[in-house]
Amino acid sequence: MKILLKNGYLHEREYVQKDILIEDGTIIKIESEIDEECDQVYDLKNKYVSPGFVDMHVHLREPGYEHKETIKTGTAAAARGGYTTICPMPNTKPVPDSLAKIDKFLSMIEKDALVNVLPYASITTDAKEHGEVVNMGELKMKVCGFSNDGVGIQSSKLMYEAMLEANKYETLIAAHCEDESLLYGGYVHRGLKSQLEGWKGITSLSESLQISRDVLIAEETNSKYHVCHISTKEGVRIIKEAKERGQKVTCEVTPHHLLLVDNDVRDTNFKMNPPLRGVDDKYSLIKALIDGIIDCIATDHAPHTTDEKGSSLDKAPFGIVGLEIAFPLIYTYLIKTNMASLKDAEKWFSLNPAKILNLDLGRIRVGRVADITIIDLNKRMKINAEQFYSKGKNTPFNNWECYGWPVMTLVNGSIVYKDETVDYQ
Repeated sequence: MKILLKNGYLHEREYVQKDILIEDGTIIKIESEIDEECDQVYDLKNKYVSPGFVDMHVHLREPGYEHKETIKTGTAAAARGGYTTICPMPNTKPVPDSLAKIDKFLSMIEKDALVNVLPYASITTDAKEHGEVVNMGELKMKVCGFSNDGVGIQSSKLMYEAMLEANKYETLIAAHCEDESLLYGGYVHRGLKSQLEGWKGITSLSESLQISRDVLIAEETNSKYHVCHISTKEGVRIIKEAKERGQKVTCEVTPHHLLLVDNDVRDTNFKMNPPLRGVDDKYSLIKALIDGIIDCIATDHAPHTTDEKGSSLDKAPFGIVGLEIAFPLIYTYLIKTNMASLKDAEKWFSLNPAKILNLDLGRIRVGRVADITIIDLNKRMKINAEQFYSKGKNTPFNNWECYGWPVMTLVNGSIVYKDETVDYQ
């Protein structure tokens, strides 16, 4: 199978118009003009050609919570959002903590996934605080890393033992950082808005304190450590200092923590964990992302049903969806505003997460797999949650107007999403 993509713009040393020839899933030519008989030819009409996006932090819910999302619907949402590789967290039922469970999950992925799916295994058995560290040596070749997802490991001893194992097998620990002793039943950020509304707040210290502890343990054990969805200026400072010391520490940030603050909270579609923080936190995150302290953008795509999110703010589950709208949001509000460049976006969405995961992805080069995202930078459209491919409609960004929508996604050279309103002839 030969596919020819014509007249797209991609970044080499500068943005240049090129044709891309794909054969049997591999990029075999990138030239100014390719005139060759092909099975499929698409005129991209000056659209932007990006390496396929990689999301280090999603929730597919299956197995166990298929009413929220499935592998099929979640990966369809990923494809529509331009993602070619995603990493689901292990908060499923059963928890993927053994070879047998991982193998079963991988067989489900092979059957239903539209994009590449590289799962995490849990750090501990059943992802419980009282569990034992899983057999990382047995699992490391089948997973992208180890995480207990939305539950910060409270025991320093347990995290120390986990990082010792992770270093031994040269694998990744990805941590949700939260000291539960400092939560006090909170469900939004502890700030002026929570005080005015009488809401129970979560102090920033609950995150930054555990980041600090984990960074010190990672330094002691020389392990590869990744901070999930960083949200505080204090956390940024700790990560910056760790990187300056040469530690193998990385971190991600979500679009919602870059674009929203605690004062924006109106209903349960603004409830996530970590919560939306203060204005100073938001701008610290943006600066850290642009400066390279924060490595990549991850969605923390967390679908819930309308009924679940229809509960009160204190009782509704944490989490929002994001796979289908992450790039348009970042392009519109960080790139088009000249705070950052498209080259920065390529690093945040593709190259850097691929590096962290040790994947040979994130660049469009001859000889590499054709994981490619085509984007119409001029396409302007309002976010409409009811049109999401995901089962989850829970987003605070409904009706936001955005530019820069993915219009075609290729995984291993196969088209897994195509905007049918676009003429490719």
